[in-house]
Amino acid sequence: MRSLLLVMAFAFVLIHSSIALKEDECEVCVKTVKRFADTLNDDIKKDHKKIEAEFKSFCKKQKNKEHRFCYYLGGLEESATGILNELSKPLSWSMPADKICEKLKKKDAQICDLRYEKQIDLNNVDLKKLKVRDLKKILNDWDESCEGCIEKTDFIKRIEELKPKYAHNEL
Repeated sequence: MRSLLLVMAFAFVLIHSSIALKEDECEVCVKTVKRFADTLNDDIKKDHKKIEAEFKSFCKKQKNKEHRFCYYLGGLEESATGILNELSKPLSWSMPADKICEKLKKKDAQICDLRYEKQIDLNNVDLKKLKVRDLKKILNDWDESCEGCIEKTDFIKRIEELKPKYAHNEL
């Protein structure tokens, strides 16, 4: 009997440790939930229905990975499913973002599949060595376009024009 309890306790610890999020796992979820939670005032934090309404409003302004995260949770009008209560209720209980994301992962594993791309250090990169796809991504991240750009050199020229506006030198 005693050995059975010991085996069950070991299995519980093993299962629990495999469920916990790793350091870089679920980075989009954790960052987005933290950023969203920071926008809420105390009155809204107490009511999970108000949190859901605020999240839908928050999602309208999101782009890229955060937009996809909102889609998975049901924070967008075009979302196919909705598990917003899995976010709003724990937030109303002041649960930390990483624990909320653990719960969300159990409901929909693709939430934690979202990853941020590596950021390009514009101060140290040779733009000529980047692919056109990467050059377009830089412009897209800046919400800028390159009208009439056909050649790679056109994209590089546009980025060089905009670089002082977006890429600040760190001292």
